[in-house]
Amino acid sequence: MAAGGRSTGSGPEHRPDESPSRRARSAGSGKTGQQQGAGDLGGEVPAGSVEQAKEACLRLLAVRARSRAELAQRLSAKGFAPDVADQVLDRLAEVGLIDDAEFARQWVRQRHRISGKGRRALAQELRRKGVESEEAAAALEDVTDDDEYDRAADLVRRKLRTLPANLDREKAMRRLVGMLARRGYGHSVAYSVVKAEWDTSVAASGIEDPDAPLD
Repeated sequence: MAAGGRSTGSGPEHRPDESPSRRARSAGSGKTGQQQGAGDLGGEVPAGSVEQAKEACLRLLAVRARSRAELAQRLSAKGFAPDVADQVLDRLAEVGLIDDAEFARQWVRQRHRISGKGRRALAQELRRKGVESEEAAAALEDVTDDDEYDRAADLVRRKLRTLPANLDREKAMRRLVGMLARRGYGHSVAYSVVKAEWDTSVAASGIEDPDAPLD
């Protein structure tokens, strides 16, 4: 029996299609004010108990899904003992609140679609979040070559509309290729997309454009 008369029980039931953040909010919805404060990583609560560590994780997961390594790092920074952290993280994984494979898939989908990140950048982000290489590779397979090309083309079209009208071809293409490179697209993909979109833009404008080399 945990502090405040709350039983840790066998973990919350959840629907298969329910997101980790929604399940975390549901799991923590019955806390008293005192228990809510005990799990806040932003406060000055002394670390120690399994219940405190669990509440801390639930509050983080209620904001967004997180990898196991992210949660372990936060618990360690707050001073929880490794054995306490492992016990809590193992239990949260058992009930489906921690799932690095699903976390990686969600991360890749959202960061590719919303932020326009290429696979190189996504792989680096997953490494920083402590996702194992096999799980990261499986998630990155969801982004096909066509997906990456189409997303890069969309980014270039948006950027073309904001470039100065008097910017010459060479400078414009270098700027656009650099933009894609910073978002994690390979040079060959970036150059192919930029050249195609530039040529399409020039053809649509009806302005004659000399075939100047990029380099």
